[in-house]
Amino acid sequence: MSKLWQKTTNVNELVESFTVGRDTEFDHQMAAFDVLGSLAHTQMLESIGLMSSDDLQLVQRELKAIYKDIAQGNFTIEAGVEDVHSQVEMLLTQRIGDAGKKIHSGRSRNDQVLVDLKLFFRNELQQVVEETQILFRQLIELSEKYKDVLLPGYTHLQVAMPSSFGLWFGAYAESLGDDLELVLAAYKITNKNPLGSAAGYGSSFPLNRTLTTKLLGFDSLNYNVVYAQMGRGKTERIIAQALSSIAATLAKMAMDQALYLSQNFAFVSYPDTLTTGSSIMPHKKNPDVWEIMRGKCNRIQALPNDVAMMTTNLPSGYHRELQLLKELLFPAFTELKSCLHMATFMLQNITVKTDILNDPKYAYLFSVEEVNRLTLSGTPFRDAYKQVGLAIEKGEFNPDKKVNHTHEGSIGNLGNEYIELAFNKLVDSFDFVKVKQAVEELVK
Repeated sequence: MSKLWQKTTNVNELVESFTVGRDTEFDHQMAAFDVLGSLAHTQMLESIGLMSSDDLQLVQRELKAIYKDIAQGNFTIEAGVEDVHSQVEMLLTQRIGDAGKKIHSGRSRNDQVLVDLKLFFRNELQQVVEETQILFRQLIELSEKYKDVLLPGYTHLQVAMPSSFGLWFGAYAESLGDDLELVLAAYKITNKNPLGSAAGYGSSFPLNRTLTTKLLGFDSLNYNVVYAQMGRGKTERIIAQALSSIAATLAKMAMDQALYLSQNFAFVSYPDTLTTGSSIMPHKKNPDVWEIMRGKCNRIQALPNDVAMMTTNLPSGYHRELQLLKELLFPAFTELKSCLHMATFMLQNITVKTDILNDPKYAYLFSVEEVNRLTLSGTPFRDAYKQVGLAIEKGEFNPDKKVNHTHEGSIGNLGNEYIELAFNKLVDSFDFVKVKQAVEELVK
């Protein structure tokens, strides 16, 4: 089957295979969004007189039928068909004749791919936010549940000062909030309409780009048509930074959990069904889920560099290697959502040890507490520090193992209500409702 851009000669099969790569695989994931773009674009074409109302009615009906087929898993890109755009246009032409050939007026595959990607990324980012919300709520719930259970705090992997499970769980909740700040920035940059930029230099047709922006639920336009094309690669790089930030939080959490589950720490435990064993050591309970998560998230943290290396020193305009960005971003979304889901699942089944600090090796955790107690009773800080230090050296340190931390964000005053408030306010900034309403209106 000839390509949309072909005139006469066929491309060498080796060249075809090398340049197409995995594109068809990823095009399937964009199919529904390609149809949404065409639903909006054809409405716009009719509004400026480039499509009759009768043709629009036919095209809209069949596009919605294809959209339903995609949702039901009944859509395929046939062998020999170059991409999802060609498949959709071919189906329309087969079903309704010449009206199906008119849908490409005023656009190029360049801006069609761009709008498909923006819609796909927007949807994926929403799913990431939703999975992050679930994990956030789980962490806050656990933070409140175990706020009075003390935990050793470490610096340099040395016993340092008293902490608590309330602080540990809450720390990762607040970290996810900061991660969502980056996701919001990525979402805002993604949620701009490139449709109508054509091959990167606009069109002589009197396109109404504001209309397609509204129909597709975008917040605004990529106004400059050259920049709309330059945004490919840049959008992916910013998204990669956002995904890597969440991945960094999860990787650190996974590392903590791998340590805490080991016998030398034994701070937490999980049901046998959630850990694995050894083929020769019957005592082993391995934190394989957390270790795999750590590995996956470390790989995602490399994503911004991968995207940057793919796009560094490219001039303006479209270049074919931009297609390879899909091989980086699409699996990363899948991996990160899976890690967020698994982190929530594991934490739903965690058991924490409630008497950790009874072990004598944690006595020195309270050295600062003792220094502060002496200081509050009138001893100069430096004298109190020396006094406690000498007691430790002589083996005479016998601390009071009570903590009295009351300032904001400390053991006795977690501030979870403020962390929740900030997180919820951030989530509300995404305005997913507007997008949902726009999509529902397009396909109804």
